[in-house]
Amino acid sequence: MTDSSATSPYRVLARKYRPADFAGLIGQEAMVRTLSNAIQSGRLAHAFVLTGVRGVGKTTTARIIARALNCVGVDGQGGPTTEPCGVCEHCRAIAEDRHVDVLEMDAASRTGVNDIRELIDGVRYRPTSARFKIYIIDEVHMLSTAAFNALLKTLEEPPEHVKFIFATTEIRKIPVTVLSRCQRFDLRRVDMDVLNAHFAAIAEKEGAVIDPAALALICRAADGSVRDGLSLLDQAIAHGAGQVSEEQVRDMLGLADRARVFDLFDSVMKGDLASALGQMVEQYAVGADPVVILQDMLELTHWLTRLKLAPEMANAAGVSETERVKGGAMAKGLSMATLTRAWQMLLKGLGEARGAPSPLQAAEMVLVRLAYAADLPSPAEALEALRHQPSTGGPGSSASSGSGGGMAAPAGAVGASVIAPPTAGGRGEVMARMAATGTSGGGEMVMRASPQPEPEPEPAAPGLPADFEELVALFGEKREAVLSAALSSAVHLVHYEVGRVEFRVDPAAPSDLAPRMSRLLADWTGRPWLVSLSRDEGAPTLRQQHLERELKRKQDAANHPLVQAVLTAFPGATIEVVRDLAASEDALEPADLAENESGNGDEE
Repeated sequence: MTDSSATSPYRVLARKYRPADFAGLIGQEAMVRTLSNAIQSGRLAHAFVLTGVRGVGKTTTARIIARALNCVGVDGQGGPTTEPCGVCEHCRAIAEDRHVDVLEMDAASRTGVNDIRELIDGVRYRPTSARFKIYIIDEVHMLSTAAFNALLKTLEEPPEHVKFIFATTEIRKIPVTVLSRCQRFDLRRVDMDVLNAHFAAIAEKEGAVIDPAALALICRAADGSVRDGLSLLDQAIAHGAGQVSEEQVRDMLGLADRARVFDLFDSVMKGDLASALGQMVEQYAVGADPVVILQDMLELTHWLTRLKLAPEMANAAGVSETERVKGGAMAKGLSMATLTRAWQMLLKGLGEARGAPSPLQAAEMVLVRLAYAADLPSPAEALEALRHQPSTGGPGSSASSGSGGGMAAPAGAVGASVIAPPTAGGRGEVMARMAATGTSGGGEMVMRASPQPEPEPEPAAPGLPADFEELVALFGEKREAVLSAALSSAVHLVHYEVGRVEFRVDPAAPSDLAPRMSRLLADWTGRPWLVSLSRDEGAPTLRQQHLERELKRKQDAANHPLVQAVLTAFPGATIEVVRDLAASEDALEPADLAENESGNGDEE
């Protein structure tokens, strides 16, 4: 396919190696299979829409479809085929973009309704020489609303000799009324492995020697676009005069060395800002873009996170030695909280660097923030460290955080204050103050715990329910029977004090139990009440507690000697109820009085 004539003009690789049939399309197997089966079976749609990112082959596919439908074969007697001959007049004319029955229109430059009307006027005429008259409209999403509306009727019921093929990168901008009349094909990004093999074959045909690492960089920069990758390959071959190395490609793309990105990330995570800033300046001096460096660090953070979750990925094909060895070691040494925090900070810093007047300065500030935050313990780690500190009995006591939260901070780091959430019981607050002492190269993180005194429970004022049972009784007295029943049988008390109630409810409880309680209690007592729901287990319901007490009273009564004697004398008898005796001891018989003195005579 290479041009042998030295006098012929140079054709860029993207045009020179443009596929001429379905077999030449790479990475689009599903679409090729569908179109091939449709052509072989004669189930051809009257309109197609091809969508995908730039450079994946939308316009190329449209031209291949046009050739496949109009090819007549070498002998001139053939029909639609999946393998255009490339020899007949129609194939050659379409390939050279001079066929009168294959009209290609750029919607980006012809967006108006008059352009579409001109196209529609020619639809009714049969093709001059080809089997089908084919209209290829590129970037169809650029058409105006009026142009789309003018196209609708013709698009829905075109003549048998007309086929429409639309190509677009913005499928969402096409009206649904147009999409519903077309057969849609989504062209996917081409995988790096497929691009690598394709570009390597082209480089061999061009007589260029390219390092595998350099080819991998080009494939990664292509981002799934064949045309972008071929343009980069063309540039790299010219840059290296046929000998393409990884370093040359990095200089051409403005990329930082992969190993140096690992070193930079490692320095930042260790808090060695002097080394990190020096590496950033060095990479900038040799042509690396600060924004691209942050992108590489963001990609590295994602790779380390994947390695931490699935270490076996380090042995996958295509993983470099640097990513396998250095990446594996770094993933083991960094916590998931540190990696996720680094991802968020780099993601935000990347946007700042793109919009900053000086991307280098913005990137350096991102490294500074990341280094100071990398070794900070997470809130959970800080709380755990505080809970395991030995108590010295005073707010001024201090203790080293040890392994739970004491980490090396960057040199000159300023102390930070962390306020921990309330303790599990909800009755205290711990203030953890972290200060870095002035030692060479970094300070030891010191955490001072200042426990707040627990508030004393507020005594119940006269007329206010002192406990939860009295509160439930109050609802009964106020004739709130539904709420009283729910509080007795469907509420598990977690905490009670005057003015504040916390409980867990069963599914049978009313959904608005808490707000109704709060409103009614405020009306009855003349003071605000905080009624809240909890996920804690809580105590048994009042009804359960009452049943447990009754069961215990029956068990105690059954253990009484006289009751055992009665149950023995009357087989089948059961204890139905246990009542307290209201009569005084003077009314008791001497035998009963003796039993009372033994501790069991207060029940019958």
